[in-house]
Amino acid sequence: MLYVLLDHMPRKLSATFVRSVKPAQRVRTYGDGCGGHGLTLCVMPNGVKYWYQRIRIKDRMTNIGLGGYPVVTLAEARDGALDNRRAARAGGDPRKRRPAGVPTVAQTLEAVIRRDAPSWRNPDYTAPVWRSMLRRYAAPIMATRVDSVTGADVVALIAPLWNTKRETGVKLKTRLNAIFKLAVAEGHRADNPVDACGAALPQRRGDAQRVRKHAALPYAAVRNAIDTVDAADTWIGTKLAFRFLVLTAARSGEVRGASWTEIDLHGALWTVPANRMKAGEEHRVPLSSAAMDVLEEARGIADRTGLLFPGRRGTPIAHTTLSDLLRQLEIGAVPHGFRSSFRDWAAEQTSAPHAVMEAALAHKVTNRVEAAYFRSDLLEKRRQLMQAWADYLGPGRSASASAEGLRSAVA
Repeated sequence: MLYVLLDHMPRKLSATFVRSVKPAQRVRTYGDGCGGHGLTLCVMPNGVKYWYQRIRIKDRMTNIGLGGYPVVTLAEARDGALDNRRAARAGGDPRKRRPAGVPTVAQTLEAVIRRDAPSWRNPDYTAPVWRSMLRRYAAPIMATRVDSVTGADVVALIAPLWNTKRETGVKLKTRLNAIFKLAVAEGHRADNPVDACGAALPQRRGDAQRVRKHAALPYAAVRNAIDTVDAADTWIGTKLAFRFLVLTAARSGEVRGASWTEIDLHGALWTVPANRMKAGEEHRVPLSSAAMDVLEEARGIADRTGLLFPGRRGTPIAHTTLSDLLRQLEIGAVPHGFRSSFRDWAAEQTSAPHAVMEAALAHKVTNRVEAAYFRSDLLEKRRQLMQAWADYLGPGRSASASAEGLRSAVA
């Protein structure tokens, strides 16, 4: 139960004060005097203002959201608070009334997507992915108004996943948190029910300190992993995407979303636009002869999507496809882990400068002195490094001659 301490002695609010009060570094609350029926104005640090009412309902104190200012004026908030007090005194529960304008969880999800989707760079953060997860794991509350969901409701959804599918549980918790934070900001409720998870969900030893590491192979075992995937009975596009991922040391999402418009065949260069990069900056990837061989094979499955590696049904490869394949083949790594394999090889088997290795992974150079000397993206030095990586892994399907053939084919 949330108890709120008012920042000022009870006194009547005025429309002028509500309009002009400024945000502070912490949440500020202002009560509407002793006769205000528990009406309170909450001012968030980001400037959002909303109304809630602290009221006793059936011998239990609770908070009821009354909407955000200025959509709900002071006069309208007072009217709502008075109606709620009358309903409570008559033995009813004003929370069970359905005031206009309070959205459901599903409707608030759509508002989150509209607000955040333009800034999403990770291809796993897409509207269909968010909707699919919420429909599957939060179905019992999707049609419920956001002001009616309790902490117990949220815990009941997440708890079954917490010990068996921790990653899924964390994602569900994160997405529900985004939904209810927006509901609070819009004044539809005074608290976030996801906060109840902190006390209700079991903690594993070291959860707070654990640094998640991606499972990776020793670089000496990477060639065998490529051969294992090549021999697997799976879609050719998936095999090519995996081989390209290893050869370029790129992230899975960057490879799965790669299109032919990003490829300069004559320059053997792949330019990933800023909106698909984790750091939000354009990244140029020099392509080794083996990577060019992969593109030649990919021409055989090119379709209307324009993707380098479309899925079997003419859709992008799903974000779980490569991970599932590696698990089925009992390869002890995840797709992201092959970046670590490359980084270990570069550090131990080459004399490449640290900045070159980091640039190959699209990492920013954080050392200010080192960054002062390396102001370009070190493309040509990285080209030599990526070719050396391809050479270490062994010849591609038809060596560099096929790469030259690909350039000639588009000349």
